Amino acid sequence: MTLLRVNRAPAADGSPFESAEAVREMLNERSFKNMIAIERKRTERSREPFLMMLVEAGNSEGSDVNTDALEAIAGALLARSRETDLVGWYSERLTVGVIFTGLESSDKNAIVSTILTRVKMVLRDDLNFNQFSQLKISFHFFPDWEHPKDGNPSDPALYPDVMKPSRRKRSLLFLKRTGDIAGSVLGLVLFAPVLLAIAVAIKISSRGPVLFRQQRVGQYGKCFTFLKFRSMYVNNDSQVHQKFVTELITRDAEKKPTEENHDGIYKIKNDRRITRVGKFLRRTSLDELPQLVNVLKGEMSLVGPRPAIPYELAAYQAWHRRRVLEAKPGITGLWQVAGRSRVRFDEMVRMDLRYATTWTPWLDIKILLLTPMAVLRGTGAY
Repeated sequence: MTLLRVNRAPAADGSPFESAEAVREMLNERSFKNMIAIERKRTERSREPFLMMLVEAGNSEGSDVNTDALEAIAGALLARSRETDLVGWYSERLTVGVIFTGLESSDKNAIVSTILTRVKMVLRDDLNFNQFSQLKISFHFFPDWEHPKDGNPSDPALYPDVMKPSRRKRSLLFLKRTGDIAGSVLGLVLFAPVLLAIAVAIKISSRGPVLFRQQRVGQYGKCFTFLKFRSMYVNNDSQVHQKFVTELITRDAEKKPTEENHDGIYKIKNDRRITRVGKFLRRTSLDELPQLVNVLKGEMSLVGPRPAIPYELAAYQAWHRRRVLEAKPGITGLWQVAGRSRVRFDEMVRMDLRYATTWTPWLDIKILLLTPMAVLRGTGAY
């Protein structure tokens, strides 16, 4: 961590650059990336966005990085940024980063234009023409999901802690993937007769395909084709579910009382779009078995959050989005063994995040062992 002493005086134009007698710290890569994660969480609570600027000098892929220019850039940005802004190495001795907080304007273009103008003025005084001409400057806003329906909601630069896990976690994830492959192959073999019987029952009971295919959002916002046994009549109105889910997320949909108790459910009950065979499949969760193929392909895991539908993402708050970033979607999970549709949406998200942050192979085993009992009880399954 580099310590620099700088003289500071407030900027006349009120931009995010100022300067007072103080000691500033140049954060190392680990500390800076930790602060990115902290600022994301702060924004999720306060809903006050932040902007991260990354500056490269030369080619970061090879040996053409101008280390002298980078040192000058780091010193200049550290000396002339606000005390509330964070300056550090996004990539040690390769990329300098600055996190600007407390942005007053909501106009992103205006913010970028103002900061870019100030940055160029600051750096032009400290770099020669050749160094200045090789600069690469990029801007990254959080929250960053402006077009959640395109299946690519996240800016990887804002999630270094998620996109590049530690060596220990990578080893555990390899173990999890190995278990997913073994479990999905074993499941497909053991349930082959059941799969065939269900396929026949669906085919003879109603018109349409055996499998229901739908675009879902997996980890890091990557879309994939989600498989289930078809439990509804063909050509039904999908707007019914879209409207319900949107209300559920945005207003924690009003609870609907059931005959079984007065706690209510957060799922459409007595849905006329569902076939008679489909009701049985949903009650027993047998409609989920084709997702073993998704697990085998690496699109899902045996245990994890349920994969989101693209139109759900449009209604997500910033903190909801972490559920599709921090863990691969699964067939079963904490939500499925802890109440299913009787759990409020926000609480379901909290369960998903709790799973993602406390995950161990033993937790997966525990959830898998609890799943059959949850299926047999059928609590919250409609």
